[in-house]
This record gives sequence, C-alpha cells and structure tokens, in this order.
Amino acid sequence: MLPELKLAPLRYVLAILDSGGFHAAAKQLHRSQPAISMAVRDLEERLGQPLFEKGGGKALLTPFGRWCEPRFRELVAHHDRVCRDALAIAHHQRGRVDIAAVPSVASRLMPTLLVGFLKAYPGIDISLQDGHSERVNEMVLKGEVELGITSLWLPDDTLSFDALLNDDIGVVCRDDHPLAQQSALHWQALKPYTLIRNGTSRLLDGSPAAELLTHSTLYISNMISLTAMLEAGIGVTTLPRLAFQEEHQRLRFIPLASPYLERRMGLLKHAGRSLTPAADAMYTYLLSELSNISRTLTLIS
Repeated sequence: MLPELKLAPLRYVLAILDSGGFHAAAKQLHRSQPAISMAVRDLEERLGQPLFEKGGGKALLTPFGRWCEPRFRELVAHHDRVCRDALAIAHHQRGRVDIAAVPSVASRLMPTLLVGFLKAYPGIDISLQDGHSERVNEMVLKGEVELGITSLWLPDDTLSFDALLNDDIGVVCRDDHPLAQQSALHWQALKPYTLIRNGTSRLLDGSPAAELLTHSTLYISNMISLTAMLEAGIGVTTLPRLAFQEEHQRLRFIPLASPYLERRMGLLKHAGRSLTPAADAMYTYLLSELSNISRTLTLIS
C-alpha cells in the first residue's frame, strides 16, 4: 500500500533547502523547529529512507533526498496551480461560458450586454452562437451550450425557462406601401396584400390572424433574404419588434393592435444540471440586465 504524502512536510523540506537550514525554515514558516523536525522525520519514515544527512550541522540531502527534491517541487507546484485555478474559476476570475441566442437578440441586445459582462468579468471567455428558437433549445438540451436566450415554443420539463421580455408583434413593409403610414393595424388590413411568412409567423397560430397564413404562398426563413424581399416591395411580413432591423431605412414597423400578439423571450438552461461558475455568473447577470431591458421596452411600447 502506498504511503499517504501530506503536502505540509513536503513544503517543510523545500523551505529547509531554500532557507539554508531547519532553524531558518522554522522562522520563515512561523513554526517551532521541533515541529519541523518531527514532520520531516515522519515523512522519512513513511518513505522508508532519510532525506537529510545526519550530523554536520548543515541541511545536506542524501542521494535519495536529491532524487526527491525536484519531484517534491513539482508536486507542490502542481497542487498550488490547481488551487489557484480552482479558486479563480469559483470566484469568476477565469472560465468559459457557451451561450446561444436567437438572431434578433444576438444582434440587437448581446453586444451591449456582453460589453458590461466582460467589464465585470474580464477573465471569462465567451462563445456566442445564434440560431432559430428550436436550434437554441436543442443546443441547451444536448449540452452544446449552457444558456440560451430564446422563446420557448413548447413546455419541456427538462428545460428551465425564465421569461423576461415580451416582444410585441408588428407588420413590416416598405415605406411606400399603403400600410406604411398607419400607427397600428388590424389583422384584416393585411388581407389584400402578399404576406411573406417567416420563422416567427407561427406566433399568429391560434389567433384570428392565423387565417392570413393559409393564404400565404411565400416563406423565407433567412432574415437577409426576407429583408431584401421586403425592400423590393414584394409583400409584407409580421415580425417581433426586436427582429425588425431598424437600420433598413426603407422599411417600417407598424404594431399589430388586433389581435395583440407578443413573443415571450427568456433565459433557457437545462433543468437537471448545475451551471459552471462562469455560466452561473452570466445567468445572474443576464437575469438582471434583461429585466431592465424589459422595463425599457414596456415604456417604449
């Protein structure tokens, strides 16, 4: 059976060598010299060989002691590295967090959010991916990311969802479209026009406006392509407010007043798994910041 090597006696041996003797090591370590000597003798008994030559008044290593010295240093240094790394991760000074978000959040909200997080936690690495809601849910379920910012279409006991944002739905069209100057719209106002469906169009399901989907023959999932079609004047679409790209000056967003519909956005994590310290810091940070954004969006709308 292998002897159990305690770390303290190894440190004592190294201190004796580095300081020049037992007395100096005891003073440096704030221990009594008999306590240092006893710990070294116990270590020698466990190993079955003396580490220091007897007599002479100097701390001279035996051949066995010379073999042990670099290995003691390596073991102590490795222990200290592990402790430092563990403490840094536990106290959010180091680590990595993988997060996914729907494109509207990734492009509209995450830049500002990440600036604040990186300022508060400069040692944490971040990997951000974007994808549609189902893909974000899938990545969290499979453990590809620890956190997701998305809308939860279907309840799932394996996922924990903190709803934080209510993102209202509106109609997007070109600035010269007959609907562009309206301040709010009833869904029936869209019936004469070509409706381009997209990945968020399912938000109309279960409402009176679902009738619009049955007559739509055009579906575009990619936001760049959808924007190009809208700017070309091919038709109109419905989008959550956050998904509307305000930088496109020729496009207008008109709130859908009847029925009033919204997309519930929130933080997603696996219900049965603990978060890493880095992800836990991100989770707490996003809960606070997204709550503030939600209050701002409520005031705006």
